Amino acid sequence: MRAPRFWNHPEPGFQADFLRPLGMIYAYFTARRLRRSGLRVPIPVISVGNFTAGGTGKTPVVRALAEALEARGERVFILSRGYGGRLKGAHRVSPEIHDAGDVGDEPLMLAREFPVVIARNRAGGARLALEQGASLLLLDDALQNPALEKDLSLALIDGAVGLGNGLVIPAGPLRGRLKTLLPHVDAVLFMGADARETSVALPPDLPQFTAHLEPAASSKIALAGRDVIAFCGIGRPEKFFHTLENLGATIIRKADFPDHHAYSDHDVAHLLAMREEFKADLVTTEKDYVRLSGSEALDILRLASLPVPVKVQLPEGLLSLVYEAVDSARRRIITASGPA
Repeated sequence: MRAPRFWNHPEPGFQADFLRPLGMIYAYFTARRLRRSGLRVPIPVISVGNFTAGGTGKTPVVRALAEALEARGERVFILSRGYGGRLKGAHRVSPEIHDAGDVGDEPLMLAREFPVVIARNRAGGARLALEQGASLLLLDDALQNPALEKDLSLALIDGAVGLGNGLVIPAGPLRGRLKTLLPHVDAVLFMGADARETSVALPPDLPQFTAHLEPAASSKIALAGRDVIAFCGIGRPEKFFHTLENLGATIIRKADFPDHHAYSDHDVAHLLAMREEFKADLVTTEKDYVRLSGSEALDILRLASLPVPVKVQLPEGLLSLVYEAVDSARRRIITASGPA
């Protein structure tokens, strides 16, 4: 979906006011769902999610957390809903077998580095991960999903837009009322500076941290001084375009598509025609790049495009909080299991 521009206005307008009743219904069902109790699994469970719909940089944060936890000796399995994928049931993602149409773009991208299980039923996905030797579950986009009991839940906020107009889908970007979501959150990570001063709306005792997305060093070398045609299908395409400009690239043309967009042959032809007309390189996000496969036409576009991967350096304070939650969960599990 493409997020409406009025979602991110500081003040609600007439469009948001018109949609408020539907937002109230959405908020009611979110609150009702969150009252359910989840399955407690015998390994630590860490969740990364958003208060809002749209891109916050969640995938790079999940990747960075997985790297840090693996460095501590954990056998981390990332558990995702597999948004945009067609496969039903629980599946271990294999980049050699699956494509983005099967499992979704983000799981496919993460599965290049870590074990990833997709399942719309998170409990079923957790069981599969346990069967395959997981020592820790890292839940991707599970703030509003109560299927599993969590040992720590981290919520991400895009510092540039904050909570948008503060209303619930479809009147605004929130996935539920803030007062409903906050009791299920243990820490908040701002992605970029808190330009909207969103922190004042959060409880003062809620741990808050800040991190920044940075493109890989290789991208600066590859793009500095080059003319490019930039295209992407992400939550906030302007973030990607701004990144390219900061890398020293000159954007000749821009093409933005809805988040998780499935590229068609028509899209491919249009982008390749622009490449030929303007004699400029096609560049896209890493997430879009993994979606560009599955047919001859899409493979041609993938091979003609340069992906721009991004990374994030997590604050030490946040990592300490995560490690403490993992260690506490493991002590609880050992105590609950009783003497051998």
